[in-house]
Amino acid sequence: MRLVILDDYALASEWAAKYICNRIIQFNPGPDKYFTLGLPTGSTPLGCYKKLIEYHKNGDLSFKYVKTFNMDEYVGLPRDHPESYHSYMWNNFFKHIDIDPNNAHILDGNATDLQVECDEFERKIEEAGGIELFVGGIGPDGHIAFNEPGSSLVSRTRLKTLAMDTILANAKYFDGNLSKVPTMALTVGVGTVMDAREVMILITGAHKAFALYKAIEEGVNHMWTVSAFQQHPRTIFVCDEDATLELRVKTVKYFKGLMHVHNKLVDPLHSMKKN
Repeated sequence: MRLVILDDYALASEWAAKYICNRIIQFNPGPDKYFTLGLPTGSTPLGCYKKLIEYHKNGDLSFKYVKTFNMDEYVGLPRDHPESYHSYMWNNFFKHIDIDPNNAHILDGNATDLQVECDEFERKIEEAGGIELFVGGIGPDGHIAFNEPGSSLVSRTRLKTLAMDTILANAKYFDGNLSKVPTMALTVGVGTVMDAREVMILITGAHKAFALYKAIEEGVNHMWTVSAFQQHPRTIFVCDEDATLELRVKTVKYFKGLMHVHNKLVDPLHSMKKN
C-alpha cells in the first residue's frame, strides 16, 4: 500500500491525473487491447477529470481504446436529471474527450430489473478482462462507492439503501431538500473493486481526515469499507495535507519518506510521457 501526500487539492488532483495518464500510455491500448478504467463521481475527482481533459486536448492522451466502468448510480432518478451520475460523467468528463460512448459503462438506475442490471454490469467487467485501474473516492464515513458502513467486504454490484449521513451529504446537490435526495442506489461492491489489478483512492479535505486515519492506521473493518483496501496488493491512497490531520506524525513522516524513494524511480508530476 502507498500513501501519497500532496500539499493541496490541486496538486493531489494533478498527481492522480498524471498517474492515470501514465498508466494508459504505458499500457499502449489498441483495437484488440483496451485499457479498462473504473471511475468515481462526487466533488473530489473533478480536479482530476479537468486535468485529464487538459492532457487530451493537448494531444498527450487518447481515450479511444479505453473502456470505463462507473462505480454507482442513483435509483429512480431520470438519466437526464442534472444530478444523475450519467449527467455528471458526461458533463464533467466524457463529452470533453474522445471516448466511444459504447465504451462508457454506467449502471442504469431505472432498469426494469435492477438485479439483472447489476449482474449484467459484473458480466461486462469480466468480458472486458477486468478493471486495470479502479479510481475511487470516499465519504466522511469511509464508504467507497455506495458501500455504506456495515457492507460486506466481499460484496458485488447490487442495490443498496443509502445511509442517512450520505443522504445529508448529498442534499447540497438537491437544493438542500432531503425529500429530493434518492434513498437507494446501484453500486459496485467492495469485492468488485478489490478484483481490479490496481486501486487508487482520492481523499482530500479535513472532513475526510478521520476516514483516512481509519483506512491507514486501524484494522480492516466493515464499518469503514475503505479499510478493505489495506489487503489489496496494489493500492495507492492519494491525499492532501488536510486529509492527514488525524494521522500520527510518524505515519505521515514514514509515507513522505517513501515518496522521496518513489519519486526518484517514477514521479507522475515530472515524468509524464508524450504520445
